[in-house]
Amino acid sequence: MKAREYFIIFTLLVLIILGAIVYFNTNLIWVSIIFVPIILLGIYDLVQTKHAINRNFPVIGHFRYILEEIRPEIMQYFVETDTEGRPISRMFRSIVYQRAKKSNDTNPFGTKMDVYRDGYEWMNHSIYAKHSEELENNPRVLIGGQDCKQPYSASILNVSAMSFGSLSKNAVMALNKGAKIGGFLQNTGEGGIAEYHLRHGGDLTWQIGTGYFGCRTKDGGFSEELFREKSNLEQVKMIEIKLSQGAKPGHGGILPGKKNTEEIAGIRNVEPGTDVISPPTHSAFTTTDEMMYFIKKLRDLSGGKPIGFKLCIGKKSEFEEICKSMINTGIKPDFITIDGGEGGTGAAPLEFSNSLGMPMRDGLAFAYNTLQGYNLKKDIKLIASGKIISGFHMARAFALGADLINSARAMMLAIGCIQALECNNNSCPVGVATQNKSLMKGLVVDDKAIRVANYHKSTVHSFVELLAASNLEKHSDLKRSMINRRQEMDKVVTYEDVYPYIEQGSLLN
Repeated sequence: MKAREYFIIFTLLVLIILGAIVYFNTNLIWVSIIFVPIILLGIYDLVQTKHAINRNFPVIGHFRYILEEIRPEIMQYFVETDTEGRPISRMFRSIVYQRAKKSNDTNPFGTKMDVYRDGYEWMNHSIYAKHSEELENNPRVLIGGQDCKQPYSASILNVSAMSFGSLSKNAVMALNKGAKIGGFLQNTGEGGIAEYHLRHGGDLTWQIGTGYFGCRTKDGGFSEELFREKSNLEQVKMIEIKLSQGAKPGHGGILPGKKNTEEIAGIRNVEPGTDVISPPTHSAFTTTDEMMYFIKKLRDLSGGKPIGFKLCIGKKSEFEEICKSMINTGIKPDFITIDGGEGGTGAAPLEFSNSLGMPMRDGLAFAYNTLQGYNLKKDIKLIASGKIISGFHMARAFALGADLINSARAMMLAIGCIQALECNNNSCPVGVATQNKSLMKGLVVDDKAIRVANYHKSTVHSFVELLAASNLEKHSDLKRSMINRRQEMDKVVTYEDVYPYIEQGSLLN
């Protein structure tokens, strides 16, 4: 039984008690003082649209906010751990909430970090700082190589891959409507394109995973006919082939049976109520050369839209093999998304999420250098994905070679995620990662869409202000030498020291 149902029963009992008191002519004043305000508060919680917790858990939901208020405020700046021992930063969570709600995101008393601890990082500024108004307010990147007939101008910050099924329909619609308002992309995740991705008109990157959901034959293979039909939708601006995911590289996507409703099963062409575990590898190609021809096939079937692939770097030699196949076949993707091993997910084996896959910064630097070494980078855009939340996180990724950014964690926080860690149990209390209709009702699409757009706008603006402070014109001007990292008390290195560049074309010999 849900808290909403408890409240209704509680209200009925109170009304019965009040009726009995009236019947027996007992004084109502003390009973009214205690119970009437509670009932009124509960009714207000049920009809308000700002707080999903209170909509789903009237009255008792307020205890969460009370506890937040009375905790020592300084604790929000320390790293906590969740029930599985993974780190959660209250500071960065607060950044998202503040920006999403357009509240004050400035802080008094200077930095709350220990600037002399190992691992502290900072960016070089300039005495010739610019006014941020002099720079482009919403920078964009044109994606599409010489074989692309429909290049797309993308925002530098977009919604990373999250599937309908993992997310509720309300969460998907809130993200899509926010993307429409802010003019940025929503990645569908490998779960296919649902009507909720299309309802509000936001631009999409359609992700094709190993399960080929949305373009899947009955036996689980790739369907050219279904792909042609959906890839030519107006809202689909780019197509991304998912090779691996940072949170569980080498492991297929997981949709628990309790979240696999008839609607979701229909979209994915699978049996409802069953656990859906995608294969670890693709069946449409088995070699890197075949992968390049598959990219060409998707480009032709989609009418020349940008085609790319996403992976978490594992064996370096395999990424080099992909680059060699680009040269051998003459076929190149329009973009590559580098997902970090630190990335998030709703369901993954613990060993995979904690101990498999190259972290984003290492993978991004390696991918950029390898593409440069094979003289391919000039034709391919790099997208970075992995715990990117703030403007400085964006600057750090751009310095390592990214052309644009995808973020999932921050976008989930913007629509109300409280990191309850119930994603795989279908019991997300704020309606973000659940298919429970009584819980997803708490997430009001129109309200949360505005918050997504607010977060995007404020974070891009904060990044542009960092550029201005560094006397830079655009994000591609950022270099690895501009980001510093303390390794020891008396030793500071730059990202160029940690991740040195290699010469363009130096790997071709």
